[in-house]
This record gives sequence, C-alpha cells and structure tokens, in this order.
Amino acid sequence: MSPSKLKLFRLLGITFQIDLAWMLVFALMAFSLAAQFSKEHPNWSMTHYWIVGIVTCLLFFASIIFHELAHCLVARAAGLPIQSITLFILGGVSHIGKEAQRPGIEFLVSAAGPLASIAISASFAVVHVAARSNLETVAAVADWLAEINLLLVLFNLIPAFPLDGGRILRSAVWGISGDFSKATRIASVVGRTTSVLFFLGGALFVVAGQFTYGFWMGLIGWFLWAASRQNQRQADLRDSLAGLTASDLMVSNCPRIQTGTSLARLEDGVDASSHPRWFLVLNGSSFEGILAWEQVAAVARDLWDQTRIEALMTPLAALRWVRPHQGVVHILEAMDREGIPQVPVVDNGQLLGVLGRAEVYHFLHHRFSATG
Repeated sequence: MSPSKLKLFRLLGITFQIDLAWMLVFALMAFSLAAQFSKEHPNWSMTHYWIVGIVTCLLFFASIIFHELAHCLVARAAGLPIQSITLFILGGVSHIGKEAQRPGIEFLVSAAGPLASIAISASFAVVHVAARSNLETVAAVADWLAEINLLLVLFNLIPAFPLDGGRILRSAVWGISGDFSKATRIASVVGRTTSVLFFLGGALFVVAGQFTYGFWMGLIGWFLWAASRQNQRQADLRDSLAGLTASDLMVSNCPRIQTGTSLARLEDGVDASSHPRWFLVLNGSSFEGILAWEQVAAVARDLWDQTRIEALMTPLAALRWVRPHQGVVHILEAMDREGIPQVPVVDNGQLLGVLGRAEVYHFLHHRFSATG
C-alpha cells in the first residue's frame, strides 16, 4: 500500500482505503456544511449544526463508497478481479485488476456507479419528503444528500475519460470500431478537451472574484488532464507489448546459486561491471526460489557477510508460474494484482528463465527511445 493511503476496512473481499489528502477535503466540506446549515437554520445551536455537518459529510462519503462498490460488484460478476476502493481528494476510485475484455462489460461496469447514485438520491429524496413536516434535522440532511448525489451523477456522466461517462463513451466507440486502443485515444482526447474547459471556467470564476469555485474547477480540470494522459499512456504501453510473450522478454541465462551462500560470497562470483538481474536459488538440484539483484543491493554492505540468500529470495511457494507462450500484458496485470515482482517461465516442467518488471520496462524504454 502507498504511504499516502490509509486502510480502513475490508468488506466483501474488497479493501477500502483513503488517500490522506482526503482528510483535508473532509474538514473543508464539514466546515462548509456547518456554515450552510447555520444560515438555513438559525434556530440551531453551534453544536447542533456542527454535528449535523459532520454526519452529513460522512453520509456523503458513504454514498461515494456505495457508488464505487456498485462498479466493483458488477465487475466481479463479470469475472474481473477487484483490488480496492480508495477515497481521494475528488471522490473515489475503484481499482480493478484488469481491463474488461468486451465493450459490453465495460459499459455495464461503468454504468453501475451512476445508477447506484441515482438510487441513493431517490432514497434520500423520499426521506426528505417523509421527514420535512416533523423531523427538521433529518429532512435537511436528506435534502442535501439527495441533491449532491444527483449532482454526482451528472458530473460522472460527463463524457471525459476517466469519469464514468468517459468510460461509457469508450465502450461505445470500442463496440462500434472493434478497436480498444482507438476508443481509448478518442475518450482520452475528449477528457483532455473537457479538462481545458474546466481550467477556463475556473479562470473565469477567479476573475469574477469567486476564488473557491475557481479553485475547485481548476482542481477538477487538473485531475481530468492528468488522468486522461495516464490512461492514454497505459493504452500506448499495451499496444507496445501486444503480441509479445514471456519467451520474448524473459532472462534465460540466470546464474544458479546454492542456499547457504552469503551475499558477500555471491558478489565475489559475479562480474562487478554487470550484475545479473536474477539468480535461481537451488538446494542441491531442487529449485527453491528467485533472488533479484535489487534485493541484494538493498541490504547494507556491513551485513553481507552474515546475510544468506534464502533470507532475501522470493520462495517457490510465493512464485506464480507462467508458460512461454503467455502474453506479456496479461502476465503484467497478474503481477500487479498479486504484488509479484517476477515470475519463472516454465514449459513441461522445465525452468526456461525469469520474467520481471525490469525486463518489460527495459524493453519499453528502448522502444520509446527509438521512436521518440
């Protein structure tokens, strides 16, 4: 987990976490709501409107979690692996372990969130109507939550990638053209264009003296711009790796080392000018695991004499095996999902080599250097 994220809980096998910057947003929103309620209900005490503001804020972020959970449950029903849901400065994001394989699946997953928010908005509207005659506090909270969830739907349906509307747009273009990369490029261009409009709108608000609105519109514009570029970059990387298999990028000449070897003895047997990226760790003739040179380099030099390679290696039980004909894109998705830095490549029980992220990044670096 990133140091900037805090794990909250697990529900239905999904990890829920928050970006630490979200706490600032929570504080600002709670303050804003308390101020709003104090103006709309001057008969309330300071303690009353502050408590109502904080509770309303918590219920709003619970609504965002429900929105993201709808995405995740539909994705899981479609066979997509779910990793986590994160609340961050501009709402929430679901971390799904791989892209949908068909445009119809992406459409259903993308539409699930807005539909959930519509249901939430309608539910709070019903509560507002039922409570407004004799439960003033409940009615006020429900009214605000009904409106904000409807606004959340309208915002998310903007056809700007990576908002839900942008993903729905991509699924439509993908379904019509049959080309996932083309659909991603089009949705990303629309996303960047929309971000420029938000920047311009924010500038107009600043000129008009509405600095708060200008700040938030500029922040949304920045988020859309950065996220659209990131998704386009990911699509470009997928295109660059398309057709490549594990056998194309694996390291096949990994040196073999025996368990019990210290890091100092290991270095003595390695060419100082070019360290191998991987070592295959054996116990006699039995394959025990894989050691990456990065794991060795991370240990302080004064500990190399007493540190044995088996203390650092990734053991056999923690390794995921792949076959030489498997696609690199799908292997990378699985490695990211499971937090695995490398995988052994095996065919008919024979270990052929090792494929790690370093090999993939090295290939991409040379390809983009050659073309750029």
